[in-house]
Amino acid sequence: MRRAAALLVIPMVAAAAAAAGCSSSSSSSSPSSASNSASSSASASSPANAGATAASNSVVSASGTFGKAPTVSIPAENAAATLYSKTLIQGTGAPLTKTDSLLGNFVLYDWSGTAHKLLGSTFSSGSPTLFSSQLLPGLEQALLGQKAGSRVLAVIPPADGFGPQGNSRIGVGGKDTLVFVVDMIQDIGNTSGVTGAQTSSGGAGLPTVTAATGKAPTIAIPASTPPKNLQVKALVKGTGQTIAKGDYIVVQYTGVNWRTKKVFDSSWSRSTPFALNIGVGQVIKGWDTGLVGQTVGSRVLLVIPSADGYGKTGSSQAGINGTDTLVFVVDILAGAK
Repeated sequence: MRRAAALLVIPMVAAAAAAAGCSSSSSSSSPSSASNSASSSASASSPANAGATAASNSVVSASGTFGKAPTVSIPAENAAATLYSKTLIQGTGAPLTKTDSLLGNFVLYDWSGTAHKLLGSTFSSGSPTLFSSQLLPGLEQALLGQKAGSRVLAVIPPADGFGPQGNSRIGVGGKDTLVFVVDMIQDIGNTSGVTGAQTSSGGAGLPTVTAATGKAPTIAIPASTPPKNLQVKALVKGTGQTIAKGDYIVVQYTGVNWRTKKVFDSSWSRSTPFALNIGVGQVIKGWDTGLVGQTVGSRVLLVIPSADGYGKTGSSQAGINGTDTLVFVVDILAGAK
């Protein structure tokens, strides 16, 4: 579903969640995973209906409370050929737009002929996911305009899903219909940063950071030698939840190489926030160490020596040598336990 920052994330196996919704969280990557042993359940109608074709995909239903795995009912008959969506729970937050990413939970079923199977569920994996980049056409149509806090059912025929080629990686055939139930937790603007007052700009031997609303921060590297140890400084102190090890967070970031003084990676340049589980080895050590204990809404300056970055091997594709110190400015936009 979302695209990982290739330079930042330690390679990992992509989960069904990453492929099902769009082209990646956390994340990438997708840093979030979905399990095929979800606690949600699906019930089939009587075998007497086998072989029949549904007059409408409204025959699919789901029940349960927001934030908990839904119970999904899919009949033992062939799906109709038209897209169907329904708002099961009406939220009161901001409506999702084309310039937003969505932090949410989902279950996903494959409906093939008179049979169906669970493909993945973030409810059972323990972490939500970030819907960003390009959604499947049917899912985009179902979610756009819906308000945060809503639960949405989307029954998506092949023409509005993966098309006649299907998606063999997650077990979807070219004639299969997809059934999503999505809990929309929070809309996040693709060019949003934190909104609090910046009480520090760094400096005093550290890089100096300036920022404007909706734009990547500018990082000025001093002429001095970089510090030998990891440096962590909150430039904006957020008032949200304190980030703990294993939490799923959504961020914007810019990375600069101290030696070259040039940007080597930035989520801002892709207009796509980055999502990950922090503190569990999905990213370089300097991030895991420096961001745990920060609060949502904070802007954090990280000065990361090579030992806490890419180590002696560096990253040749990014022009990072094995001794390079890296500088990141990270805006923590959202977090979920």
